[in-house]
Amino acid sequence: MRYGEPPLAEELETLKAAGHDRILLAPLYPQYSASTTATALDRVYEALRKMRWQPAIRTLPAYYDDPLYIEALARSIRSHIDMLGWTPERLLVSFHGLPVSYVERGDPYYEQCIETARLLKEALKLGDDEFVVAFQSRFGKAEWLKPYADKTVAGLAQGGCRRLVAVCPGFSADCVETLEEVAIGLKETFIEHGGKEFATVPCLNDSEPSIKMLSGLIGRELQGWI
Repeated sequence: MRYGEPPLAEELETLKAAGHDRILLAPLYPQYSASTTATALDRVYEALRKMRWQPAIRTLPAYYDDPLYIEALARSIRSHIDMLGWTPERLLVSFHGLPVSYVERGDPYYEQCIETARLLKEALKLGDDEFVVAFQSRFGKAEWLKPYADKTVAGLAQGGCRRLVAVCPGFSADCVETLEEVAIGLKETFIEHGGKEFATVPCLNDSEPSIKMLSGLIGRELQGWI
């Protein structure tokens, strides 16, 4: 873990003690950002810098457009919608927000989010009027990526949308942001402005499609090593 247990530095020491000298670093962020993927890798490099033993290192690239990832998302969304008992009028694809200044300095996160959304829309065979992209979790006074999720959800409800499903493709596993801010907070916003039904698709977590996807991605990057 970048933060929390088990810490990255200790796990590197464990690998060293076990005799491993070729390590693949696989940050579980589908879309790359200096604030997420890069900081996770920085933690590893900081730990390695303090060790005299230096293993060979590879890194898993951002997989925002990988067919394995898109198919896992599409399969998860279809499965969840099939269990609802009602048909959504829109699919809200909401990503974690980022200050616009990051993108202006060259961060590829926004473009990769938009490409993920485009490919997911194609995979689900949804029309423009059935699909909307937004960004949640802005704070402070700086301008963040738009459209904002809370304003988007309120606008959809006010515009006549009564049944909405949300999905957060930027997260590999559910967390406070997906379980509280999106599943609870955005639902409350939607209902308050006239919506009737709101559901959030769980993140891929440790589901079978998720493990199949990660196995494929990691196996590909380990070619030549195993």
